[in-house]
Amino acid sequence: MTSPSLGDYLRAARARLTPRELGLPVHGRRRVAGLRREEVAMLAGMSADYYTRLEQGRETRPSSQVLDALGRALCLDDDGRRHLYRLAGLAPALEVRAERADPSLVDLMGRWHETPALVLGRAYDVLACNPLAEALFRRFPFSRNLALAVFLDPAARSFYPDWETVAANTADGLRLAEGARPEHPRLRSVVAELEERSPDFARLWRRNGVRGKSLEAKRFDHPDVGPLELGLHAFDVRSAPGQELVVYLAEPGSRSAESLSLLGTLAADPTGS
Repeated sequence: MTSPSLGDYLRAARARLTPRELGLPVHGRRRVAGLRREEVAMLAGMSADYYTRLEQGRETRPSSQVLDALGRALCLDDDGRRHLYRLAGLAPALEVRAERADPSLVDLMGRWHETPALVLGRAYDVLACNPLAEALFRRFPFSRNLALAVFLDPAARSFYPDWETVAANTADGLRLAEGARPEHPRLRSVVAELEERSPDFARLWRRNGVRGKSLEAKRFDHPDVGPLELGLHAFDVRSAPGQELVVYLAEPGSRSAESLSLLGTLAADPTGS
């Protein structure tokens, strides 16, 4: 049953919009600053009577198609659409858009000269990274997707001294992402490719483990600077659900910190001059 607050939410959403914002004609004086019920109904492609019944709580079972139309008509973002669906007692099927890193986040990462940082999409695609992260992972032909790199690149087993743990965590992370968005085409494509090409992934996938990234230490054996032990911090990107900001930190004064500094120098001057 629809929550009694669905009507309140619809009224508030239309009150935030003006006809001019949406290119609607304005004739005479208006009693409301926002959109009228009839205007929302027209934009959503439904009758004014049906929309009125939604606002008044007399219609209690709007379909997902109706909610999608209202979300577009009221210019709701993903968070707003999720809330609309929750109030209606349904789970949203959000539009699948090409994943892109927020430009302001990319700019912020570019200022971290001593810290490798990257933004991962749902399927472990590297959507953006700063120069030091690029240097850390650049040897992989699959480096634009870390899941493919872990399972399909033979060099991964030497790059990650704890490869079995990394592989299991990667498979479990993809399983967790699949649970949140099973219909996501890129996620399904990566999982299908790994199941077909990697027996190790297929074995781990059948375990049905789930695990998100958390604060932990990760070991690397980089071909240019040798062993590295870095702390891993993962943060959900608030502006893009499903994306993660992953940051690696070395213990100050440690050998890993020195190696990371050397890697930064090499990245800044790849000719070694």
